[in-house]
Amino acid sequence: MLKIYVSLKSMCVCICLFALNLTGFSQSKNQYHHLVDSADAYIDDNSHKALTFLNAIPDPIEDNIKGRVADYYIIKSLIHDDFNEYAKQYQCNILAHKYALKENNYCVAGEACIAIFSNLYYIKKDSLAFKYLEEAKTYYTKCDDVNGPIIIEQHLAYAKFLDGEYESCNALLAQSLENYKAIKDDAYYYMFALYMLTSNHIYLGNLDQAQFYYEEFKKLKNNATIVKYNFFSFEANINLCFADVFFEDKNIERALIQLENAAKLKAYMAEDALKDYYKIYADVHKYKGEIKISKAYVDSLLLFQNKMHKNTVEASFEINEALLEAENELIFENKEQSFLSSLFGILVFVLLLFGLLSYLYYHKQKNKFSTFNSEAINSLNYLKSNNQQLNVKVHGLEAYIKELKDEVKHISRTESVDKQKNKIKELYKNLHINSSTLLDKSDSHLDIINNLNIDFFKNIQDAYPQLNKSEIIICYYLFMRFTNKEIALFLNTTLRSVESRRYRIAKKIHINSKETSLLEHLHEKFSDTLNLNLPL
Repeated sequence: MLKIYVSLKSMCVCICLFALNLTGFSQSKNQYHHLVDSADAYIDDNSHKALTFLNAIPDPIEDNIKGRVADYYIIKSLIHDDFNEYAKQYQCNILAHKYALKENNYCVAGEACIAIFSNLYYIKKDSLAFKYLEEAKTYYTKCDDVNGPIIIEQHLAYAKFLDGEYESCNALLAQSLENYKAIKDDAYYYMFALYMLTSNHIYLGNLDQAQFYYEEFKKLKNNATIVKYNFFSFEANINLCFADVFFEDKNIERALIQLENAAKLKAYMAEDALKDYYKIYADVHKYKGEIKISKAYVDSLLLFQNKMHKNTVEASFEINEALLEAENELIFENKEQSFLSSLFGILVFVLLLFGLLSYLYYHKQKNKFSTFNSEAINSLNYLKSNNQQLNVKVHGLEAYIKELKDEVKHISRTESVDKQKNKIKELYKNLHINSSTLLDKSDSHLDIINNLNIDFFKNIQDAYPQLNKSEIIICYYLFMRFTNKEIALFLNTTLRSVESRRYRIAKKIHINSKETSLLEHLHEKFSDTLNLNLPL
């Protein structure tokens, strides 16, 4: 089932201005505060320009925009969301939450908690996310945000939507839909509710009801309180929902119409929506038999995923540096409050000691690794040499076995049984001279002699499946009237061993030794296989 996650910007940008205005910060004498305000003014329409203003603030950020650090990070999180840089976005929200509490900026703290909830639940499905949703309730109460309960309620409904609980989501939205519509100074809440209702009814198969809510949704297109990015992002997602359902119903024509509508809004799609866009297009063209076009969309999807993975990896390094700097500053400020000089001296001493020990340990481990690596290389070279030798031996052995099989086929064409016996004896004599261990394994032995009398081996295996391969070989040699001594020579074993095996064979096939011998039984039962395999 298609899951379309609304971008974090769609969830937060509509309340950013309201949250920042409620903070009521007094005019700061610091000359860089105006850059935060400028970034906030451009965040809705031009994220790149907003980022330019934030980047113009010199380090250390905490010193140059005291009292506005939480605002700085919450705006930056929206920028990273616009760029589909979710790892950086998440870390900015963590920092915004931390500094908002430090600055008593509860509206931004609530907004940061909502954003963290989005990251943890919508993206990672982490149940810990609801802890931040509860925190957000507290912070919105403290900053007197009248829309706080609505924000919480809609996020709970959206969680139901993402979990596929469409009817439960509809029930939550229906009871407050008129309240959302009544908020004239910010139509985002009503638009968001209509988006979810439309999508829910699409997945529930209520297409008429879905179309009704979609028409209501489209009426908000020119609403002055709605950011165009949010509207087009939601509309693209709705088109993809319709396309997905139509494709599942194999209504390819309508699916393509919805995909074409979505393509016009591609620039407003979040990362997850783009993935679904490429995937549905690929599936539709594959269903139509247009394999080349389908492959092109699959390739586009792979390129997009690789790009996002690369961005995430690169972002992780920058995030770690930012977090390390933030943690170091907080540690420094905490220590400055009590016994700064003595604690700092102890810290420096410990760090130096730890650094020295780490240095010594590193060099010790490096030497161990060097020795181990050298030994590993030597072992690898030894194994390669042995492997080459074994390959040569195996090739030689395979050639030798082929010669033996050719000789066996030649013997099988001999018309006289006595001549066959003599040639078999000669074969085993040469065999034991050239390779005394070749026939140690019954599997190899049976494979070689099987062509001497194919009918005999097939019939005895069908008649007595309880016999193992070495016992079948002995039966064949007895059938050919070889003596126990000759059989022992052929099998490279002792005479006593052959006698013992004959006894076990007779017992396995239930022969009464008082009435008939094993040899007589074999000739009586398999005499028809004595027809020799002569060439045509």
